[in-house]
Amino acid sequence: MFSILRPYIFSLDPEVAHDLAIKSLKFNILPKSFFEVNNEEILKTNLFDHIIPNPIGLAAGFDKSAEVYNSLFRFGYGFIEVGTVTPKRQLGNSKPRIFRLEKDKALINRLGFNNHGSEIISKRISENTPEGFLGVNIGPNKDTKNKVEDYYFCLSKLASCSGYITVNISSPNTEGLRDFHDQSEMERLLIGLNKIKKENKIKKPIILKLSPDISEGKISPIIELIGKYKIQGIILSNTTDQNREKLIDSKKSEIGGLSGEPLRSISTKLIKKFYKETRGKIQIIGVGGIDSGESAFEKITAGANAVQLYTGMVYKGPGIVKDIKTDLISILKKHNFKNIKDAIGINA
Repeated sequence: MFSILRPYIFSLDPEVAHDLAIKSLKFNILPKSFFEVNNEEILKTNLFDHIIPNPIGLAAGFDKSAEVYNSLFRFGYGFIEVGTVTPKRQLGNSKPRIFRLEKDKALINRLGFNNHGSEIISKRISENTPEGFLGVNIGPNKDTKNKVEDYYFCLSKLASCSGYITVNISSPNTEGLRDFHDQSEMERLLIGLNKIKKENKIKKPIILKLSPDISEGKISPIIELIGKYKIQGIILSNTTDQNREKLIDSKKSEIGGLSGEPLRSISTKLIKKFYKETRGKIQIIGVGGIDSGESAFEKITAGANAVQLYTGMVYKGPGIVKDIKTDLISILKKHNFKNIKDAIGINA
């Protein structure tokens, strides 16, 4: 069905198409059984002390305001992340702000954390119980005077309705956000987050979402801080505002974060580096260029406990999750793995 509709969808502005998808998903018309696969038990795994049916997740950015996550669970995702959520409602950057690079199987976005705000979103999730493992991605408002306080506020507000909280310090579309990759700034942030956790008796895992553009020298200090402040996981990685040299699409010079196929090898190499240094003690979610069982398996064997996609679904439609799971099961059986967990890090 998607292959038939794709020419029409791709004739629309990308953000118009996205808004149309969100509205369509609110009708919740597709049966869950349509996306089920045989032998999925081989994909069952553990993510942040929570058993999930498979390691295929939807990355933050699609369901920014937590409007359709239960409809998305019907597609067969093992977990879903909503957001990025900011303390106050935010319109984001001026349009146009999403660009398809069809020749490169990529997207560039400079959305700027457009979302309905923490008050509406926390109420929305509380009133619509997630039918699967739901993470909430948090970040600061663009006009805030104190970014760390925005993170603390969102953690306090959204922890109770989430399975885990992702602290987004890596979007290239919010000025100064990536400064939190510096050791002193990251330590200040993590000290405060742990204080909020303790004061509010929050038990939910905290995850850091990192940039693919960090230098080699920052990896060890980041790992040291993650261990010191008991951060349960990392997401590798967000979009890149670099790496345009090999792109061929005419839109390659648009300002914003690049996602999709061009990020595939970049994020996989980063996963390997973090896995080798952490020796598998910190759980990793791999993101970037996942659109097949092969690319998902690549991330997992590099050291990822689970993976997330977004751009892949834009290009291949909602059936992509079923296809990835089917391919993954075949790959695991071919290599005589009894469970997906047995493949984690074998190529790191």
